[in-house]
Amino acid sequence: MTSNILLAIKIRGLAGAFLVAASCLAAADTALDCGTPSEIPGGYGPFDYRTATQEQKHLVEIAGGHFTTSVETLQSGTTGSIGAELGYTLGSFPNHPRALMAMIRLGQRDKTAKPHGGRYTVQCYVERAILYRPDDMTVRQIHAVYYAMQKKFDIAIADLKMVIEQEPQNANAHYNLGLAYFETGDYDTALAKARQARALGFPLPGLADKLKAKGKWKD
Repeated sequence: MTSNILLAIKIRGLAGAFLVAASCLAAADTALDCGTPSEIPGGYGPFDYRTATQEQKHLVEIAGGHFTTSVETLQSGTTGSIGAELGYTLGSFPNHPRALMAMIRLGQRDKTAKPHGGRYTVQCYVERAILYRPDDMTVRQIHAVYYAMQKKFDIAIADLKMVIEQEPQNANAHYNLGLAYFETGDYDTALAKARQARALGFPLPGLADKLKAKGKWKD
């Protein structure tokens, strides 16, 4: 197995480790045909997930059955395939962070660039979210996570720097930026980011452990 990339992301108060084998991910598309986030044939929306009403969310997620617990955990769809359910959700709310992460996990699990039932590739859903709301820093972090999985660390680093400019106290972004720098071999910057993340209360020791394994950790 290839070396793993450990990235953590915090969504709606839920902190978790996102551990990915790079070989399990399909390569990024060389030519994207992603349409625009406003194109929802027969759909509902689009709405900014951050400001959508509870009724709008309920109609899609619960009443429509498109983003139930079973869908989010990739167990089963309600009205169709998991990819179709997530695709509908992301059509209505292009910047739905948990649905976007679920779509990424689905592509990873099924080892495909375009999950069954989805209208677009995983990369397209990530890019559509950024195009729809470039000021959404949670989506920006997911964009960084996706491209770090693809070993495109220059994109991930640029994204995470942007997040930190907007949210200097975002421990998660500092930590992920440190991990991205670690993967590029810039251990000094990775160390600085690990310290910042720790000072801001980030709980995971993975980056420190990686630096220690390379003999680069300094207390």
